[in-house]
Amino acid sequence: MKLRQLGYWALLVGLSLPAWAAEQPGVISGFVRNASGVPQMGAVVEIARSTSQSWTVFTDGSGFYYASGLLPGFYSIRVSAPSFLPALREKVGLHAGTNVHVNITLNTLLDAMRVGPRRTSADDDDWKWTLRSAANRPVLRFDNPTAPEQTDHDSKGSVSFVAGSTAEGYGSGSDMSTAFSVERSIFSADRVGLSGNVGYGDGLPSAVLRALYTHREPDGSGPSMAVTMRRFAPSDPNLHDAALQALALNAGEDFSMGDVVELKFGSELQAIQFLGHVTAFRPYGSLDVHASPNTVVEYAYTTSRPNAWADQGFDSTPADVSGADPRLSVTNFTTRVENARHQELSVSRRLGATNVQLAAFQDRVANTALLGAGEVTAVGGFLLPDLYSGTFTYTGENLDTNGLRAVLERKFCSDLTGTLDYAFGGALDLAQPGVALQNAQRWITTTRHQALAANFAGTIHRTHTRWIASYRWVNGAPLTAVDMFNASPGRTDPFLNLFVRQPIPTLGFLPAHMDAVIDLRNLLAQGYVPVIAQDGQTVYLVQAARSVRGGVAITF
Repeated sequence: MKLRQLGYWALLVGLSLPAWAAEQPGVISGFVRNASGVPQMGAVVEIARSTSQSWTVFTDGSGFYYASGLLPGFYSIRVSAPSFLPALREKVGLHAGTNVHVNITLNTLLDAMRVGPRRTSADDDDWKWTLRSAANRPVLRFDNPTAPEQTDHDSKGSVSFVAGSTAEGYGSGSDMSTAFSVERSIFSADRVGLSGNVGYGDGLPSAVLRALYTHREPDGSGPSMAVTMRRFAPSDPNLHDAALQALALNAGEDFSMGDVVELKFGSELQAIQFLGHVTAFRPYGSLDVHASPNTVVEYAYTTSRPNAWADQGFDSTPADVSGADPRLSVTNFTTRVENARHQELSVSRRLGATNVQLAAFQDRVANTALLGAGEVTAVGGFLLPDLYSGTFTYTGENLDTNGLRAVLERKFCSDLTGTLDYAFGGALDLAQPGVALQNAQRWITTTRHQALAANFAGTIHRTHTRWIASYRWVNGAPLTAVDMFNASPGRTDPFLNLFVRQPIPTLGFLPAHMDAVIDLRNLLAQGYVPVIAQDGQTVYLVQAARSVRGGVAITF
């Protein structure tokens, strides 16, 4: 009888254990910090299991929050604090009797618009000076006081109408184009985007189309993937009306190890069809070590030149994705793809309102695509003309050099920032100006040059006009820029340049913000080295051709 009663009790306990375990409460806890890693005290943490069940806790002095007595299930966590955008984490699974640790990063609106890994410097929210590697293009970001009030929308987009070519040789796009960009947030931590640029002209239009996917963890790290398709109109009947078609697949990853080390790496595989089939593989990477809150040591490796039109402090034309690789030239009617390798070691330090960077770099470029200005044809098979801008591409000698760079940047006030950049290194030079263009390659050598640049950017408060003015001086007349892979805050285009972006009043009911944009490059047409074309006319090899672009940008 006792054995039977003991069996009943054992059976009852066995049946009740799963139900009892299933109702064991759990804990959700974690830290709340800003994008620089500073703990946020007093942040409101709302934890919801359903529309009718929610718990609210607050972070302590170290940014720590703790919610106990939570039943198993899936929860949503929403964190809010003054001056920050709300942060949301969904579908956080909690098992019976467990403790789930969820860290949350709060971002300002400026942080939310930034692309790239987070920095740990305690920068002011109204001005972020981020040191970026050569594989990580944007450098400065400014608040836009004239932008429409923004909230944490799932989608955003822009469209622009632009007149004027970039004048960067074949593949730089049409002189009339429409650019667009659409991005949408999915699953709270992921974003998908579609951007493009369509040019107008004779025959089939030139076009660039890019699809992008990014995933972001709470600390700002995560993978990204992009597919880019390009097509540019035939350059010359002498090249059998060949049109450039290229497909590129880019995959990247960036992550942080604590608050000290940041690592970013990736590669792009390009399949190019132009007078045959060519492939190119372009890896890149950077390693940042935060020696102190105000000091960063960085090693960077890249195989592509910076995109000059994407390096503006604020975009010259939204969604302008045309000025990018591949850089092509021809020799004996055979396609040459520029292959580059850039390595750089830099030390950057912030001293109050001043930032200083010292860097040493090494560059190796094969099949260098040189830029020329003037009306030419592809007769002879060694020139690649651009129909729209009156420029052309010419194959130069290989470049193998090293050099040094020093950058000094200072914010004078909220509406004015200035930068000085000094570089010393090798560039390609034409030892004998005035020679026949078909024989110019034999006179091209690598020589040492110095370059000094000044860049000022600001906002006119009364009219909300944003502007950038820069001048880059170089001794001699080299055919390529000194330190051509410079992606630091001191990067400027050669000679005199001016950029202006002026907000345009719109009707109040339109959900858009409009700007008039003008971008002027090498206004004084400096650095033109004369050579003789096949028809006996004088044309020029240049670091940068003079160009004028203008249009209207609409942001939704």
